[in-house]
Amino acid sequence: MSASHTLPDRLIAHLDMDAFYASVELLRYPDLFGQAVVVGGRRMHEPTLLADGSRSYKRLRDYSGRGVVTTSTYAARDLGVFSGMGLMKAALRAPDAILLPTDFEAYRRYSRLFKAAVAEVAPVIEDRGIDEIYIDLSDVPGIRDAVGHDPLGGMRSVAREIKNSVLQATGLTCSIGITPNKLLSKIASEMDKPDGITLLLANEIESRIWPLAVRKINGIGPKAGAKLLALELETVGQLAAAPPELLLQHFGQSFGSWLHEAAHGRDLRALVTHSEPVSISRETTFERDLHVVNDKALLGQIFTRLCEQLASDLAAKGYQGRTIGIKLRFEGFHTVTRDLTLDAAIADAASIRHAAGSCLKRVSFDKRMRLLGVRIGSLSRPGDLSPVKPRQTRNTPKLESLTLFD
Repeated sequence: MSASHTLPDRLIAHLDMDAFYASVELLRYPDLFGQAVVVGGRRMHEPTLLADGSRSYKRLRDYSGRGVVTTSTYAARDLGVFSGMGLMKAALRAPDAILLPTDFEAYRRYSRLFKAAVAEVAPVIEDRGIDEIYIDLSDVPGIRDAVGHDPLGGMRSVAREIKNSVLQATGLTCSIGITPNKLLSKIASEMDKPDGITLLLANEIESRIWPLAVRKINGIGPKAGAKLLALELETVGQLAAAPPELLLQHFGQSFGSWLHEAAHGRDLRALVTHSEPVSISRETTFERDLHVVNDKALLGQIFTRLCEQLASDLAAKGYQGRTIGIKLRFEGFHTVTRDLTLDAAIADAASIRHAAGSCLKRVSFDKRMRLLGVRIGSLSRPGDLSPVKPRQTRNTPKLESLTLFD
Protein backbone atom coordinates (compact mmCIF):
# COMPACT_ATOMS: atom_id res chain seq x y z
CA MET A 1 0.00 0.00 0.00
CA SER A 2 1.38 3.43 -0.91
CA ALA A 3 2.07 6.06 1.71
CA SER A 4 -0.54 8.33 0.12
CA HIS A 5 -3.22 5.83 1.16
CA THR A 6 -2.04 5.55 4.77
CA LEU A 7 -1.06 9.07 5.77
CA PRO A 8 -3.68 11.43 7.22
CA ASP A 9 -4.94 14.44 5.30
CA ARG A 10 -3.21 16.78 7.76
CA LEU A 11 0.50 16.55 8.52
CA ILE A 12 1.53 19.14 11.09
CA ALA A 13 5.08 19.67 12.33
CA HIS A 14 6.24 21.35 15.51
CA LEU A 15 9.80 22.67 15.28
CA ASP A 16 11.58 23.54 18.51
CA MET A 17 15.10 24.98 18.51
CA ASP A 18 17.46 23.06 20.82
CA ALA A 19 18.37 25.06 23.96
CA PHE A 20 18.02 28.11 21.74
CA TYR A 21 19.52 30.97 23.75
CA ALA A 22 22.36 28.82 25.03
CA SER A 23 23.07 27.47 21.55
CA VAL A 24 23.31 31.00 20.15
CA GLU A 25 25.85 31.81 22.87
CA LEU A 26 27.88 28.71 21.98
CA LEU A 27 28.21 30.02 18.44
CA ARG A 28 29.94 33.04 19.97
CA TYR A 29 31.94 30.99 22.48
CA PRO A 30 32.56 27.60 20.83
CA ASP A 31 35.15 26.69 23.47
CA LEU A 32 32.21 26.17 25.87
CA PHE A 33 30.64 23.43 23.75
CA GLY A 34 29.70 20.44 25.89
CA GLN A 35 30.07 22.35 29.16
CA ALA A 36 27.44 23.33 31.70
CA VAL A 37 26.48 26.87 30.67
CA VAL A 38 23.74 29.02 32.20
CA VAL A 39 22.38 32.13 30.48
CA GLY A 40 20.90 34.87 32.65
CA GLY A 41 21.76 37.88 34.76
CA ARG A 42 23.44 41.18 33.98
CA ARG A 43 25.69 42.38 31.18
CA MET A 44 28.49 42.72 33.73
CA HIS A 45 28.88 38.94 33.45
CA GLU A 46 30.42 39.25 29.99
CA PRO A 47 33.54 37.05 29.55
CA THR A 48 36.91 38.78 29.85
CA LEU A 49 39.35 38.54 26.96
CA LEU A 50 42.84 37.71 28.25
CA ALA A 51 46.21 38.77 26.84
CA ASP A 52 46.85 35.35 25.30
CA GLY A 53 43.57 35.48 23.37
CA SER A 54 41.72 33.11 25.67
CA ARG A 55 38.65 34.06 27.71
CA SER A 56 37.93 34.12 31.41
CA TYR A 57 34.32 33.25 32.25
CA LYS A 58 32.22 34.06 35.31
CA ARG A 59 31.08 31.07 37.34
CA LEU A 60 27.61 30.57 38.75
CA ARG A 61 29.03 30.30 42.27
CA ASP A 62 30.15 33.94 42.05
CA TYR A 63 26.64 35.27 41.33
CA SER A 64 24.65 37.25 43.87
CA GLY A 65 21.28 38.83 43.19
CA ARG A 66 17.70 38.01 42.31
CA GLY A 67 18.10 37.08 38.64
CA VAL A 68 16.68 33.97 37.05
CA VAL A 69 17.95 31.40 34.57
CA THR A 70 16.89 32.33 31.04
CA THR A 71 18.10 29.00 29.65
CA SER A 72 20.80 26.40 30.16
CA THR A 73 22.72 23.91 28.06
CA TYR A 74 21.80 20.25 28.23
CA ALA A 75 24.92 19.63 30.35
CA ALA A 76 23.61 22.14 32.90
CA ARG A 77 20.15 20.61 32.77
CA ASP A 78 21.70 17.27 33.67
CA LEU A 79 22.83 19.00 36.89
CA GLY A 80 19.29 20.15 37.65
CA VAL A 81 19.44 23.72 36.29
CA PHE A 82 16.42 24.78 34.23
CA SER A 83 14.92 27.98 32.83
CA GLY A 84 12.93 30.05 35.32
CA MET A 85 15.02 28.88 38.28
CA GLY A 86 16.59 31.54 40.49
CA LEU A 87 20.29 31.94 39.77
CA MET A 88 21.15 31.66 43.45
CA LYS A 89 19.33 28.31 43.65
CA ALA A 90 20.99 27.21 40.42
CA ALA A 91 24.39 28.06 41.93
CA LEU A 92 23.76 25.52 44.69
CA ARG A 93 23.20 22.79 42.11
CA ALA A 94 25.92 23.72 39.63
CA PRO A 95 28.39 26.13 41.23
CA ASP A 96 31.05 25.58 38.55
CA ALA A 97 28.69 26.22 35.62
CA ILE A 98 29.64 29.06 33.29
CA LEU A 99 27.39 32.14 33.60
CA LEU A 100 26.71 34.26 30.50
CA PRO A 101 24.45 37.33 30.22
CA THR A 102 21.41 37.35 27.95
CA ASP A 103 21.56 38.99 24.52
CA PHE A 104 17.99 39.18 23.25
CA GLU A 105 18.96 41.20 20.19
CA ALA A 106 21.08 38.27 19.00
CA TYR A 107 18.35 35.74 19.82
CA ARG A 108 15.76 37.70 17.84
CA ARG A 109 18.15 37.88 14.87
CA TYR A 110 18.68 34.12 14.84
CA SER A 111 14.95 33.58 15.31
CA ARG A 112 14.26 35.53 12.11
CA LEU A 113 16.95 33.55 10.29
CA PHE A 114 15.65 30.09 11.20
CA LYS A 115 12.03 30.99 10.40
CA ALA A 116 13.02 32.40 7.00
CA ALA A 117 14.96 29.19 6.28
CA VAL A 118 11.93 27.03 7.13
CA ALA A 119 9.62 29.21 5.00
CA GLU A 120 11.71 28.44 1.92
CA VAL A 121 10.80 24.75 2.30
CA ALA A 122 7.32 24.99 3.84
CA PRO A 123 5.73 28.46 3.84
CA VAL A 124 2.59 27.75 5.92
CA ILE A 125 3.87 28.57 9.40
CA GLU A 126 2.34 29.48 12.76
CA ASP A 127 4.78 31.54 14.81
CA ARG A 128 4.68 30.41 18.45
CA GLY A 129 7.54 32.45 19.84
CA ILE A 130 11.19 33.17 19.47
CA ASP A 131 12.27 29.52 19.29
CA GLU A 132 9.32 27.43 18.08
CA ILE A 133 6.87 27.23 15.18
CA TYR A 134 4.16 24.96 13.80
CA ILE A 135 4.40 24.05 10.10
CA ASP A 136 1.65 22.67 7.87
CA LEU A 137 3.38 20.02 5.74
CA SER A 138 0.19 18.54 4.29
CA ASP A 139 0.84 19.73 0.74
CA VAL A 140 4.63 20.05 0.71
CA PRO A 141 5.99 18.26 -2.38
CA GLY A 142 7.32 14.79 -1.58
CA ILE A 143 5.86 14.59 1.92
CA ARG A 144 3.64 11.62 1.02
CA ASP A 145 6.19 9.70 -1.03
CA ALA A 146 7.47 6.33 0.11
CA VAL A 147 11.25 5.94 0.06
CA GLY A 148 12.23 2.34 -0.64
CA HIS A 149 10.27 0.21 1.81
CA ASP A 150 9.70 3.12 4.19
CA PRO A 151 6.14 4.52 3.79
CA LEU A 152 7.15 7.49 5.94
CA GLY A 153 10.31 8.18 3.97
CA GLY A 154 8.89 11.36 2.45
CA MET A 155 8.14 12.75 5.89
CA ARG A 156 11.68 12.00 7.03
CA SER A 157 13.17 13.57 3.91
CA VAL A 158 11.20 16.80 4.32
CA ALA A 159 12.07 16.95 8.02
CA ARG A 160 15.78 16.53 7.22
CA GLU A 161 15.55 19.20 4.51
CA ILE A 162 14.04 21.64 7.02
CA LYS A 163 16.64 20.80 9.66
CA ASN A 164 19.49 21.18 7.16
CA SER A 165 18.13 24.53 5.99
CA VAL A 166 17.99 25.76 9.59
CA LEU A 167 21.51 24.49 10.28
CA GLN A 168 22.94 26.17 7.17
CA ALA A 169 21.22 29.48 7.92
CA THR A 170 22.05 29.63 11.62
CA GLY A 171 24.57 26.95 12.61
CA LEU A 172 21.96 25.70 15.10
CA THR A 173 20.10 22.42 15.51
CA CYS A 174 16.41 21.89 16.06
CA SER A 175 14.03 19.04 16.83
CA ILE A 176 10.93 18.29 14.77
CA GLY A 177 7.80 16.28 15.52
CA ILE A 178 5.40 15.43 12.68
CA THR A 179 1.92 14.11 13.48
CA PRO A 180 -1.68 14.64 12.36
CA ASN A 181 -2.21 17.68 14.64
CA LYS A 182 -0.64 20.43 16.71
CA LEU A 183 -1.19 18.79 20.10
CA LEU A 184 0.61 15.58 19.18
CA SER A 185 3.38 17.39 17.29
CA LYS A 186 4.20 19.51 20.33
CA ILE A 187 4.65 16.32 22.36
CA ALA A 188 6.57 14.56 19.57
CA SER A 189 9.14 17.33 19.13
CA GLU A 190 10.29 16.74 22.71
CA MET A 191 10.64 13.00 22.42
CA ASP A 192 14.03 12.82 20.65
CA LYS A 193 15.76 16.02 21.71
CA PRO A 194 18.26 17.33 20.86
CA ASP A 195 18.54 17.33 17.05
CA GLY A 196 15.75 14.80 16.67
CA ILE A 197 13.05 13.83 14.20
CA THR A 198 9.93 12.13 15.58
CA LEU A 199 7.15 10.84 13.32
CA LEU A 200 3.95 9.69 14.95
CA LEU A 201 0.63 8.63 13.44
CA ALA A 202 -2.76 8.13 15.07
CA ASN A 203 -2.40 4.35 15.37
CA GLU A 204 0.68 4.85 17.59
CA ILE A 205 -0.99 7.01 20.26
CA GLU A 206 -1.70 4.06 22.55
CA SER A 207 1.85 2.68 22.41
CA ARG A 208 3.86 5.94 22.40
CA ILE A 209 1.72 8.68 23.96
CA TRP A 210 -0.32 6.88 26.62
CA PRO A 211 2.72 5.80 28.70
CA LEU A 212 3.79 9.45 29.12
CA ALA A 213 3.07 11.57 32.19
CA VAL A 214 -0.02 13.77 31.86
CA ARG A 215 2.12 16.91 32.18
CA LYS A 216 3.62 16.08 28.76
CA ILE A 217 0.38 17.38 27.22
CA ASN A 218 0.78 21.06 26.50
CA GLY A 219 -2.01 22.82 28.40
CA ILE A 220 -1.88 20.69 31.55
CA GLY A 221 -0.08 22.91 34.03
CA PRO A 222 1.11 22.34 37.59
CA LYS A 223 -2.31 22.84 39.23
CA ALA A 224 -4.20 20.59 36.83
CA GLY A 225 -1.37 18.05 37.00
CA ALA A 226 -1.57 17.94 40.80
CA LYS A 227 -5.32 17.57 40.65
CA LEU A 228 -5.04 14.68 38.18
CA LEU A 229 -2.41 13.07 40.40
CA ALA A 230 -4.81 13.27 43.34
CA LEU A 231 -7.33 11.39 41.19
CA GLU A 232 -4.62 8.75 40.51
CA LEU A 233 -4.41 9.77 36.86
CA GLU A 234 -0.65 9.92 36.33
CA THR A 235 -0.23 8.86 32.71
CA VAL A 236 -1.93 9.95 29.51
CA GLY A 237 -3.29 6.42 29.16
CA GLN A 238 -4.92 6.59 32.58
CA LEU A 239 -6.40 9.95 31.64
CA ALA A 240 -7.74 8.49 28.39
CA ALA A 241 -9.37 5.62 30.30
CA ALA A 242 -10.96 7.89 32.90
CA PRO A 243 -14.76 8.22 32.71
CA PRO A 244 -15.61 11.52 30.99
CA GLU A 245 -18.11 12.34 33.72
CA LEU A 246 -15.27 12.18 36.30
CA LEU A 247 -13.30 14.77 34.37
CA LEU A 248 -16.34 16.99 33.93
CA GLN A 249 -17.08 16.76 37.65
CA HIS A 250 -13.61 17.86 38.72
CA PHE A 251 -12.58 20.17 35.88
CA GLY A 252 -15.80 21.59 34.48
CA GLN A 253 -17.43 21.20 31.08
CA SER A 254 -14.86 22.97 28.91
CA PHE A 255 -11.55 21.83 30.41
CA GLY A 256 -12.86 18.39 31.34
CA SER A 257 -13.97 17.75 27.75
CA TRP A 258 -10.64 19.01 26.44
CA LEU A 259 -8.71 16.67 28.76
CA HIS A 260 -10.64 13.69 27.41
CA GLU A 261 -10.04 14.70 23.79
CA ALA A 262 -6.36 15.53 24.34
CA ALA A 263 -5.66 12.19 26.01
CA HIS A 264 -6.96 10.50 22.86
CA GLY A 265 -4.76 12.69 20.66
CA ARG A 266 -7.62 14.64 19.10
CA ASP A 267 -6.99 18.23 18.07
CA LEU A 268 -8.76 20.01 15.19
CA ARG A 269 -7.11 23.41 15.62
CA ALA A 270 -5.90 25.00 12.41
CA LEU A 271 -2.61 26.84 12.15
CA VAL A 272 -2.85 30.54 12.87
CA THR A 273 -0.60 31.88 10.17
CA HIS A 274 -0.94 35.58 11.01
CA SER A 275 -2.00 37.50 14.09
CA GLU A 276 -1.59 41.08 15.22
CA PRO A 277 -0.14 41.64 18.70
CA VAL A 278 -2.44 43.20 21.27
CA SER A 279 0.38 45.15 22.86
CA ILE A 280 4.17 45.41 23.03
CA SER A 281 6.00 45.82 26.32
CA ARG A 282 9.41 46.10 27.91
CA GLU A 283 10.17 45.48 31.57
CA THR A 284 13.10 44.79 33.84
CA THR A 285 13.58 43.32 37.31
CA PHE A 286 16.16 45.15 39.41
CA GLU A 287 19.10 43.41 41.06
CA ARG A 288 18.11 45.15 44.30
CA ASP A 289 14.99 47.00 45.41
CA LEU A 290 15.18 50.66 44.40
CA HIS A 291 13.91 53.73 46.26
CA VAL A 292 12.13 56.41 44.25
CA VAL A 293 14.11 59.18 46.01
CA ASN A 294 17.47 57.64 46.87
CA ASP A 295 17.76 55.88 43.49
CA LYS A 296 16.08 58.58 41.43
CA ALA A 297 18.88 58.96 38.87
CA LEU A 298 19.20 55.22 38.29
CA LEU A 299 15.43 54.82 37.94
CA GLY A 300 15.41 57.66 35.43
CA GLN A 301 18.07 55.95 33.33
CA ILE A 302 16.20 52.63 33.43
CA PHE A 303 12.90 54.31 32.59
CA THR A 304 14.45 56.10 29.61
CA ARG A 305 16.09 52.91 28.35
CA LEU A 306 12.81 50.97 28.51
CA CYS A 307 11.01 53.67 26.51
CA GLU A 308 13.80 53.73 23.94
CA GLN A 309 13.71 49.94 23.63
CA LEU A 310 9.93 50.02 23.24
CA ALA A 311 10.21 52.65 20.51
CA SER A 312 12.83 50.47 18.77
CA ASP A 313 10.49 47.46 18.97
CA LEU A 314 7.68 49.50 17.42
CA ALA A 315 9.93 50.64 14.58
CA ALA A 316 11.18 47.09 13.91
CA LYS A 317 7.66 45.66 13.81
CA GLY A 318 6.03 48.61 12.04
CA TYR A 319 3.54 49.61 14.73
CA GLN A 320 2.35 52.67 16.60
CA GLY A 321 0.01 52.81 19.59
CA ARG A 322 -2.42 55.01 21.50
CA THR A 323 -2.61 53.32 24.93
CA ILE A 324 0.47 53.69 27.12
CA GLY A 325 0.79 51.76 30.37
CA ILE A 326 3.23 51.13 33.18
CA LYS A 327 3.78 48.14 35.45
CA LEU A 328 5.42 48.45 38.86
CA ARG A 329 6.19 45.69 41.33
CA PHE A 330 7.06 46.67 44.87
CA GLU A 331 8.64 44.74 47.73
CA GLY A 332 6.20 42.13 48.93
CA PHE A 333 5.41 41.39 45.25
CA HIS A 334 2.59 43.97 45.19
CA THR A 335 2.00 44.85 41.53
CA VAL A 336 0.48 48.11 40.28
CA THR A 337 -0.51 49.01 36.70
CA ARG A 338 -1.66 52.31 35.26
CA ASP A 339 -2.47 53.33 31.68
CA LEU A 340 -3.88 56.15 29.58
CA THR A 341 -5.19 56.43 26.03
CA LEU A 342 -4.03 59.28 23.81
CA ASP A 343 -5.95 61.05 21.06
CA ALA A 344 -3.34 60.13 18.44
CA ALA A 345 -1.02 57.18 18.00
CA ILE A 346 2.65 57.60 18.90
CA ALA A 347 5.81 55.63 18.24
CA ASP A 348 8.79 57.76 19.34
CA ALA A 349 10.62 57.32 22.64
CA ALA A 350 10.06 60.88 23.92
CA SER A 351 6.29 60.70 23.52
CA ILE A 352 6.14 57.24 25.05
CA ARG A 353 8.16 58.43 28.05
CA HIS A 354 5.99 61.52 28.48
CA ALA A 355 2.78 59.48 28.50
CA ALA A 356 4.25 56.80 30.77
CA GLY A 357 5.48 59.55 33.10
CA SER A 358 1.89 60.79 33.41
CA CYS A 359 0.92 57.30 34.51
CA LEU A 360 3.67 57.32 37.15
CA LYS A 361 2.13 60.38 38.77
CA ARG A 362 -0.93 58.29 39.64
CA VAL A 363 1.06 55.82 41.76
CA SER A 364 1.86 56.02 45.47
CA PHE A 365 5.56 55.25 45.99
CA ASP A 366 5.56 54.24 49.64
CA LYS A 367 7.63 51.07 49.11
CA ARG A 368 10.81 50.15 47.30
CA MET A 369 10.48 48.92 43.72
CA ARG A 370 11.76 45.66 42.27
CA LEU A 371 10.32 45.79 38.73
CA LEU A 372 9.47 48.49 36.20
CA GLY A 373 7.73 48.00 32.86
CA VAL A 374 6.34 50.12 30.03
CA ARG A 375 3.67 48.93 27.59
CA ILE A 376 1.97 50.29 24.47
CA GLY A 377 -1.37 49.02 23.18
CA SER A 378 -4.22 49.97 20.82
CA LEU A 379 -1.74 49.21 18.06
CA SER A 380 -2.06 50.24 14.44
CA ARG A 381 0.25 50.62 11.48
CA PRO A 382 1.34 53.92 9.93
CA GLY A 383 -1.10 54.72 7.15
CA ASP A 384 -4.07 53.22 8.97
CA LEU A 385 -7.05 55.38 9.90
CA SER A 386 -5.15 56.62 12.93
CA PRO A 387 -1.76 57.61 11.45
CA VAL A 388 1.19 57.96 13.72
CA LYS A 389 1.65 61.52 14.95
CA PRO A 390 4.92 61.80 16.85
CA ARG A 391 4.95 64.86 19.02
CA GLN A 392 7.42 67.09 17.26
CA THR A 393 6.02 70.40 18.52
CA ARG A 394 7.74 72.73 20.92
CA ASN A 395 5.85 71.02 23.77
CA THR A 396 7.47 67.67 23.01
CA PRO A 397 9.46 66.60 26.08
CA LYS A 398 13.11 65.77 25.77
CA LEU A 399 14.09 62.32 27.01
CA GLU A 400 16.12 63.76 29.83
CA SER A 401 13.34 66.04 31.12
CA LEU A 402 10.64 64.05 32.91
CA THR A 403 8.66 62.94 35.93
CA LEU A 404 9.18 61.35 39.28
CA PHE A 405 12.40 59.63 38.23
CA ASP A 406 14.21 62.80 37.16
